[in-house]
Amino acid sequence: MTQNLVPPTVKLIPETAPFTPEQRVWLNGFFAGLLSLDGMGVTALSSEQSAALMPGAPKGALDAGDDGAAPWHDQTLPLAERMQLADGRPLRRRMMAAMGQQDCGQCGYNCEDYSDAIFVKKEERLNLCVPGGKETTRMLKTLHGELSASAPVPAIVVRPAEQSVVPAPPSGDIGRSRDHPVEAVFVKRTRLNKPGSEKETWHIDFDLKESGLDYVVGDSFGVFPANDPGLADAVIKALDAPADFPVGGRTLREVLIDGVSLSPAPDMLFQLISYITGGDRRRKAKALAAGEDPDGDAKNLDVLAAIEKFSGIRPDPEALIESLDVLQPRLYSISSSPKVERSRVSLTVDAVRYAIDERARFGVASTYLAGRAAPGDKIKVYVQKAQHFGLPADPAVPIIMIGPGTGIAPFRAFLHERMATKAPGHNWLFFGHQRSNFDFFYEDELLGMRAAVLLTRLTLAWSRDGDEKIYVQDRMRQVGRDLWAWIAEGAHIYVCGAIGMGKDVDRALVDVVAAHGARSTDEAIAFVADLKKRGRYQQDIY
Repeated sequence: MTQNLVPPTVKLIPETAPFTPEQRVWLNGFFAGLLSLDGMGVTALSSEQSAALMPGAPKGALDAGDDGAAPWHDQTLPLAERMQLADGRPLRRRMMAAMGQQDCGQCGYNCEDYSDAIFVKKEERLNLCVPGGKETTRMLKTLHGELSASAPVPAIVVRPAEQSVVPAPPSGDIGRSRDHPVEAVFVKRTRLNKPGSEKETWHIDFDLKESGLDYVVGDSFGVFPANDPGLADAVIKALDAPADFPVGGRTLREVLIDGVSLSPAPDMLFQLISYITGGDRRRKAKALAAGEDPDGDAKNLDVLAAIEKFSGIRPDPEALIESLDVLQPRLYSISSSPKVERSRVSLTVDAVRYAIDERARFGVASTYLAGRAAPGDKIKVYVQKAQHFGLPADPAVPIIMIGPGTGIAPFRAFLHERMATKAPGHNWLFFGHQRSNFDFFYEDELLGMRAAVLLTRLTLAWSRDGDEKIYVQDRMRQVGRDLWAWIAEGAHIYVCGAIGMGKDVDRALVDVVAAHGARSTDEAIAFVADLKKRGRYQQDIY
């Protein structure tokens, strides 16, 4: 029997050394490897994986040939441009560039941590990035192939039985991540548009009393929706399958309603179809599975449309289910403050409805909340903590909020919070939509806040009220002198809404700084970038 010369807990770095406990663990493991201390909870990783896990090190800074910067971390950049910016970077950094860049939390991580988790093989799911969609999933599969094919370069980290330096999975706190949801009671919905509007927007209320959840303004609320039963029935009919076909202890219909995504059709579905058909149809199915668009209709193919495109196919229902993506939760900005009513959370939701080839299509979660959920229903939910979107620590700091449409949601929460806490800071809201007579969300509340001087300024923009389309960025330029005065006095700026709007607001802000802050365009761009860096300019765009 071989005698162990070193105890199982390897301690080669003195406790007095100038390292954090986590860094000591890492270094102990590294030097243990150099001394060939096998069989003591020592595990080999590649050098790149090891560098990625070094506790306390700047993200990306330990990757060979990488400076730790992430110029691709911009929601407005298309995937091809992001990947070009990441060209030549280490694999885990290129994985990050493939993400949707919103740090929205829908995957259960932020973009960088999700890529790290995939890289160190702690996360096997490659399709969690909802904003990135199929583009991101395809790119991750390609990059994951590199990970699988690469031979590990020996480097050592200690992983004792009860201690690990590998990043922990997403928070296991109940109700704090998509992997550990709780149930909350759906209370009611209230239509925010007046009759005559071209839009359908709802104020949604949930009761949190029995959920154990709490939140702060700026957080998001994750909702696990259900598909339209009518769509599930149409898929069953197209398959010519029995609705009660057993799938994993449930019926086919049940799984189609709340277990899998029915839009868009995933690559795996086309791969399955290619196995059970032939000729030109097989070639088309293979092309679609590879991300090609042989007939110019790929973007319109949800699961039902894909089955109908290859009419007559009869995949086994269980095989079909296995080829589909899991139905993902959706995140919504919270539009209420716990300082007003602790046990209630509110959302502001646009119901997405449109038609393709005369067939009605629906946003899954939005129409679930806008119509199919009934008062009293218990729905799986969770709170996604905000990473970089929240009120200033000092309540006296003025804030500028720019939120057209449903982008008003977090700013309603901010205003309720400032009202409840009697925050002395001034508040300026830019809100816009199509028509003032129909689409002025929370009109009575906002006008009441302005009358009470809680809302110091309210600037409105209506794009369909006249011949000229007016948007929030246009109003920003019109009141640029006053806007600059607020910024010069230390105001924090917040933007919430669609990516396109966010880009337009960015440009308008640069114009305002250049015109009224006596700066060149390049200097104004640098000034706005510095506001972001210092947390004075925060965006929640999607």
